[in-house]
Amino acid sequence: MLRARLTSKGQVTIPVIVRRKLNLQPGDELVFDLDPGGEVKIRVLKRKRLTELYASLPAKRPYPGKAEVREEVAGGLARQILDKGKET
Repeated sequence: MLRARLTSKGQVTIPVIVRRKLNLQPGDELVFDLDPGGEVKIRVLKRKRLTELYASLPAKRPYPGKAEVREEVAGGLARQILDKGKET
């Protein structure tokens, strides 16, 4: 059985063996499920890294390539600059 102590600020240090076993990292979120019998179950909600989310949604169209993307971005920025110039 592992133990931890509650601080005056309501914080608990999770024992290192538990952190390693669950691969807990700073920023991971823990969910506390309380049952009527007084038992507490702790679940880990892992944060997804951007690289893990990449391509998780279906693409509406195939990736056009860097050159076309840069061209579209440059065109959009040029339009924004022109529109701002018209306002003044």
